[in-house]
Amino acid sequence: MQIKELLEQKPEGQQVTIKGWVRTKRGQATIAFININDGSTINNIQAVAEEGKIDQEILKKVTTGACVAIKGALVASAGSGQAVEVIADSIEIYGTADETFPMQPKKHSMEFLREKAHLRFRTNTFGAIFRIRHALAFAVHKYYNDNGFFYLHTPIITASDAEGAGEMFRVSTFEPNKAPKNEAGEVDFSQDFFGRETSLTVSGQLEGELGAMALSKIYTFGPTFRAENSNTTRHLAEFWMIEPEVAFYELEDNMNLAEDFVKYVINYALENCVDDLNFLEKRLLEEEKSKPQNERSELSLLEKLRFVVENSFERLTYTEAIDILLKSKANQKKQFQFPVKWGIDLQSEHERYLVEKHFKKPVILTNYPKEIKAFYMKQDEDGKTVRAMDVLFPGIGEIIGGSQREDDYEKLVTRVKEVGIDPENIWWYLDTRKFGSAPHAGFGLGFERLVLFVTGMGNIRDVIPFPRTPKNAEF
Repeated sequence: MQIKELLEQKPEGQQVTIKGWVRTKRGQATIAFININDGSTINNIQAVAEEGKIDQEILKKVTTGACVAIKGALVASAGSGQAVEVIADSIEIYGTADETFPMQPKKHSMEFLREKAHLRFRTNTFGAIFRIRHALAFAVHKYYNDNGFFYLHTPIITASDAEGAGEMFRVSTFEPNKAPKNEAGEVDFSQDFFGRETSLTVSGQLEGELGAMALSKIYTFGPTFRAENSNTTRHLAEFWMIEPEVAFYELEDNMNLAEDFVKYVINYALENCVDDLNFLEKRLLEEEKSKPQNERSELSLLEKLRFVVENSFERLTYTEAIDILLKSKANQKKQFQFPVKWGIDLQSEHERYLVEKHFKKPVILTNYPKEIKAFYMKQDEDGKTVRAMDVLFPGIGEIIGGSQREDDYEKLVTRVKEVGIDPENIWWYLDTRKFGSAPHAGFGLGFERLVLFVTGMGNIRDVIPFPRTPKNAEF
């Protein structure tokens, strides 16, 4: 049995075997108390090793980090802090760990743990984070399955730049400095593996739209890549995206889906990750104590999660949001780092002001200027804005970005040319507007940003097992 199940057993002296890694060992010559964890829960189980039962030479090898199997009787615990414990009859050492084991039972900095990413899973914090990450991923699939969506596996290697930003990782079999050149002196990608220039995808959206034009409701959930040289607490070069795409949906339907979906997955974590969330909340409360009073969060972690689940999201247009920001005291007192005017791409400080200070609830902004949004978004009748929507959360800013897609062939081709994309490169995407076009909409949710929000962590590198960032691909 896993430790999670054992801790829920009624102790009647039954024989059990526990297998896991030693977190701590304490005691005297006559008795030792060993805390074991196997990752199934944040809670350890205590094994009691009494003199005479366990060989002292074996007991010496039971150190923090060692992997053991302990057989014994499950009894009611005599001490406080746990309901049951195991009175050890025998201990088998699977793997020893000497004093150089880095995860000794003391406080470690996040920077230190990132350097030891191969071992950081063994800490309480990272055990909790990755159990919650699993629960959220499961909830994503459950939500879409239960709502009639089909899971579509879109390609990781692509010849199209869905975002139009150009910050993509090239995929090639050419050896460095030996790539063949054409007559113009440029790299001749026609001789490469795929016969053309290819990259790692930044989004599964364009291919997802093709699926939605036949299956009606699809979603993608896979790795995406961006070669953006950003060393911030919110950016990764490799991250996971969830992208639903739905035929016959317009902007209002898209907003309803985004709100319902994100509330569902957060609520799933609240119901199924109680011990881990309680641990992370206590950890955050300790961190908050060291901050100046004016920098402390008004809400605890669990309060913040319930705040999202229990509040209807405020919906307003980009133009209305700019008006609010222009009239705000923060703007009048020049407290914003970035200036506010119509046409700007809102910064995190602007988004968080709207959520945390003005509305005090999650916000969905719509109808952004077309110049700051992607080519595929449906144009409004005013010719200036598009039917975009961004969902903004407390502490994090934008967590979801989406839109109703342009379904008019002529308008889409014109826009594609305006932004400098060769229509020949996405002829297959444009075809869906020629053959049975339909209104449709979708959005993208960066999975790590969701995990960041739910766990309350401060750095996105701590919510993915092995972060890929500029100059960092160690593990």
